Amino acid sequence: MLVMKKSFVSTIVLTTVLLFACKRQAEQIVSDVKQNLVSNELHPIEVNTKMVYIPGGEYKPFYSSDSDRVFVQSFLIDERPVTNQEFLKFVEANPQWRRSNMKRIYSDSVYLRDWVGDLEIPKGALLDAPVTFVSWFAAKAFAQSVGKRMPTLDEWEFVAMADAEVPNAREKKKYSDDIIDLYMQKDRQYKSVKLSPPNYWGVYNMFDLIWEWTDDFNSILTTGDSRAGEYDDKNMFCAAGGATSATDILNYAAFMRFALRASIKANYNIANLGFRCAKDTIVVSP
Repeated sequence: MLVMKKSFVSTIVLTTVLLFACKRQAEQIVSDVKQNLVSNELHPIEVNTKMVYIPGGEYKPFYSSDSDRVFVQSFLIDERPVTNQEFLKFVEANPQWRRSNMKRIYSDSVYLRDWVGDLEIPKGALLDAPVTFVSWFAAKAFAQSVGKRMPTLDEWEFVAMADAEVPNAREKKKYSDDIIDLYMQKDRQYKSVKLSPPNYWGVYNMFDLIWEWTDDFNSILTTGDSRAGEYDDKNMFCAAGGATSATDILNYAAFMRFALRASIKANYNIANLGFRCAKDTIVVSP
């Protein structure tokens, strides 16, 4: 039964990758103009989310050549996802990001879909559950309003490599299998944050509640550094090459994450897609 489940999952994942990895990103979804518009006229808010220091280091991206390794600078990341209560505080202070005022350039029609009103979270929803049905633009605006930013893909994946015991658990078969089991649980996004144990770094809920936006989510099909922010046709590649260049073709969990990122746009809102924030840090040597 377990073999059948993994075989089914691998078929679905690889099919999804093949479907979406060949989609050329004909336009730069996150243009400089749109980023500037997001930051205009934001009122700052205060949240008390604990941030965890990540010392950084080298890691091998899921899609890379044998020699490609990325150095991730030290940074801070929220210990858990942004909650309904925090996002409510954000829209209270920033009316332009309320559901009824949302500009279609920033969102499709299902932004905060289940909210009862502009200032009322879904009926029966927990205040400390992750906020979902938020677009990339809304997530970025929230991060700016609290003096933070969104994590890069490399930063998120660097933190996500850890299990409870080691900073890089990707070579453990159980690591990927456990994540897949979590992904297959229905309605997990409605649970409170921080109920499950943290990983090696002290970061909670990397997999067991929601999918999460990254700042450069739509740069995964480029061969260059995802943090460069450059979109060039010569850097695009298709499914066959993409699948064969995966550093671990048995890492079903990573295939699923990258397939999702390849299939969405910045104005999408999804029932189990939320975010957490990050921040640059400078460590001064004594």
